[in-house]
Amino acid sequence: MNLPFSIDLSGQVAVVTGGSGVIGGMFSRALGKCGAKVAVLGRKAENGKPVVDDIIAGGGEAIAVAANVLDKESLEAAKKEILDKWGKINILVNCAGGAVKSAEIPQDQFCDAEEGMLNFFTTDMENIKRELDLNLMGTMLPTQIFGSALVNSENANIINISSMGAFSPLTRIPGYSAAKAAVSNFTGWAATYFAKSGIRVNAIAPGFFQTTQNHALHFNPDGTPTPRSKKIIDSTPMGKYGDPENLIGGLLYLLSPASSFVTGVVLPIDGGFTSYSGV
Repeated sequence: MNLPFSIDLSGQVAVVTGGSGVIGGMFSRALGKCGAKVAVLGRKAENGKPVVDDIIAGGGEAIAVAANVLDKESLEAAKKEILDKWGKINILVNCAGGAVKSAEIPQDQFCDAEEGMLNFFTTDMENIKRELDLNLMGTMLPTQIFGSALVNSENANIINISSMGAFSPLTRIPGYSAAKAAVSNFTGWAATYFAKSGIRVNAIAPGFFQTTQNHALHFNPDGTPTPRSKKIIDSTPMGKYGDPENLIGGLLYLLSPASSFVTGVVLPIDGGFTSYSGV
């Protein structure tokens, strides 16, 4: 991993929820490279071990910690483990979240639905609720549990993960778009609430990034783009997918002294997707 630039986080402790995932793992490694001690959180501690091993191999310090972002007792136990080891927490990065496949509605518009096909009217709202809980409550609850440890800490920062769908709803994933809009709203609320406590709260809104997880959705077996992929590229002024590592610069900026008067911001990193009206 090549950092776009580096900041000095030596002596600081960072907690990354969803730390074994693509974005969470990447952010954990970047924080480790900048000198932070990193607690990599995941539902199972062993899931974070590859990320921890990479950080340690690079000369950093990290631990894998089991935590369910929807379970208060689990988060309290994780917080105690981290404080017992390092005595403080300076940074919380809420990376846990994502779209729930079973909550997807497989048409852009109702008129595209064939007879008997799943559509909005037949969607199981329990799946939508799971998506809302994972993204919104999975951000609010860790903020509640870990936030108290950040009060009056050096460089106290909370970084949330929003989405383009927070600015304008994306077709097929109404639950995800609604949840991320709520994450953006909560980011602004928390920034105001914590402003005089020394904690800054901001969010990153990733655009479309090409990863192994979504490759089959965006490209055919022969490598040609799917119709949805073509819509994405045509709606992105820079005309391409992002590389996940493009997100690191935004993270480091929001954690650096250069942004010391920045709070409550949702930073799109999307090649211009949220700025383009389609005309």
